[in-house]
Amino acid sequence: MLYLMFVIGCIFGSFYTLVGMRLPKNESIIKPGSHCENCGHMLKWYENIPLLSYIFLGGSCKKCKEPISSTYFLMELLSGTLFALCYKVFGININLFLSLIISSLVIIIFVSDSKYMIINDSPLVISVILIFILRFVDKGIVSALLSLLYGAVIFLFAYLLKVFGTYTFHQEALGGGDIKLSFVAGMLLGIRLGIVYIVLASFLAFPYALYVTLKNKDHMLPFGPFLVSSLLIVFLNNDIISKIVKVLFRI
Repeated sequence: MLYLMFVIGCIFGSFYTLVGMRLPKNESIIKPGSHCENCGHMLKWYENIPLLSYIFLGGSCKKCKEPISSTYFLMELLSGTLFALCYKVFGININLFLSLIISSLVIIIFVSDSKYMIINDSPLVISVILIFILRFVDKGIVSALLSLLYGAVIFLFAYLLKVFGTYTFHQEALGGGDIKLSFVAGMLLGIRLGIVYIVLASFLAFPYALYVTLKNKDHMLPFGPFLVSSLLIVFLNNDIISKIVKVLFRI
């Protein structure tokens, strides 16, 4: 099962990378099919096998010999690893499917936000719908509706941080996509862990933000990858982090 989940993750990772590449450019994720960005060569099925095709082709197009972006290979590998990890942590239960939703967002947002500084609405909307359905199937309508409420609270919290950061530092602190992603985080984590998710994301982003501040004049930072990474970390370690938070709140 672990190997199977890895293979499934690699397959989905290939598709999610395509989604992350095309959606920000308002391109169809269906047509045209996978092709070389340089010469337009349409890939045969054996040129489009996750991980293996990149290795066998030597990282270049079979027709024009131009290098193929390593993004696909890396994201396929990451997706396969995350799918296997989620199965290792949860086994087969509702949390596995919820964690796979987060893993899917990790790949899409890593690509779209890192490359284009955009987090598209459609993957987030689909995630909200799927989470609501899974909560409803698992614990009923009350739990599903509460997850929407928690999402709204963390959304509002992130929005207030954006307003405060923009006013204090005179530049945009959080993008609209970051705030919408926080709605998804609230649905999955609840209020307390939702706040932890934002704090942890800030710590994860700090070294890179420091580097960008020193090297880049416009100081633009894609925060989405750090937010979605934090979301997955907190969800995978929900029990441990919940205990720590309870102890801290008692103090």
